[in-house]
Amino acid sequence: MEILIAPDSFKESLTAIEVANAIETGWKSVLPETECFKIPVADGGEGTVQSLVDATNGQIVHTEVTGPLGEPVKAFYGILGNQNTAVIEMSAASGLHHVPMAQRNPLITTTKGTGELILHALNQKVDKIMIGLGGSATNDAGAGMAKALGYQFLDRRGNEIKEGGLGLIDCHHIDGSKVDERLENIKFEVACDVENPLIGINGASFVYGPQKGATTEMIEKLECSLVHFASIIEKDLGVQVANVKGAGAAGGMGAGAIAFLNANLKKGFQLVSEAVSLEKYLEEVELVITGEGKIDGQSIYGKTPVGVARLAKKYQLPVLVIAGSIGKDYELVYKHGIDAVFPILPSICSVEEALQNGRKNIERTASEIAKVWQMANDKMGKM
Repeated sequence: MEILIAPDSFKESLTAIEVANAIETGWKSVLPETECFKIPVADGGEGTVQSLVDATNGQIVHTEVTGPLGEPVKAFYGILGNQNTAVIEMSAASGLHHVPMAQRNPLITTTKGTGELILHALNQKVDKIMIGLGGSATNDAGAGMAKALGYQFLDRRGNEIKEGGLGLIDCHHIDGSKVDERLENIKFEVACDVENPLIGINGASFVYGPQKGATTEMIEKLECSLVHFASIIEKDLGVQVANVKGAGAAGGMGAGAIAFLNANLKKGFQLVSEAVSLEKYLEEVELVITGEGKIDGQSIYGKTPVGVARLAKKYQLPVLVIAGSIGKDYELVYKHGIDAVFPILPSICSVEEALQNGRKNIERTASEIAKVWQMANDKMGKM
């Protein structure tokens, strides 16, 4: 038989390809003749670069860029196996984890480092760049990113505005005359799973500002800055971003991607599954096994296992999930194409033990599933 193994990573324990390898090992301990297609996938968030690099035999590129506070940080991006596509996680350069808790302040944090990752990728002579949004420490609508690419944001006196969300209020003119010419030949696709607009009560500042350290007073200032900046973008670039679905993602980076990169916003799983040609494998197999560190009621909103299941149901395939743990309302996934969920923990243990024993527990669970599959098929053969 042939099966597709298409899991996400188990955060802080195993990468997606390591999870896939563990599932294969467990399954083949029972059914060694099975042909396993292992395709690590992700939902556009953390782990997307590693999954795509592993799935396409690509490479990780490490470099130093400007962090959210303006200081150098170590970051990375991926070059896929075709050598024509780069994939960037915005958080690698501009993520919240780069900013100590006491210093979190979206009035001053910048996305400049993300722009520098794009520049570094351009030097690799790629013609397509995928960017995963999320986990940012910023609220500058991608202005820092755009500045790194050659855009100039000028105040009424013709001086460059300050980095960060607060500086946007001083922007009077956007000058694109010095933008890197190579951008014209690059196709940008951006993974964005939220529908928040740039401004308003459901926008970037009000919804995501607090988790980046914004106080109530800061949120009001950030909102005024984004309202003003959106009007300047429309005036100088002819692009409306204020109320576009997804424009508020990652502190307005969704809006910045649209305005400065001419990017298409896509659901994260859709972007990843297309990049690894996941659907073509579904035409060959009779069973799909996916997985993730935790399955709960939130999994139906764009998470990998549900994305895999929805795609698999186009081919009427059974879909099984191996999960590190299950949480509240996990049963909701059964309405979205998943047929059974198998948590891997054999007994009560600490988080540290669960993370350390992830591979062993996945292998054991996969072997038990294979035994049931074998038994069911043997019984059907006798009927």
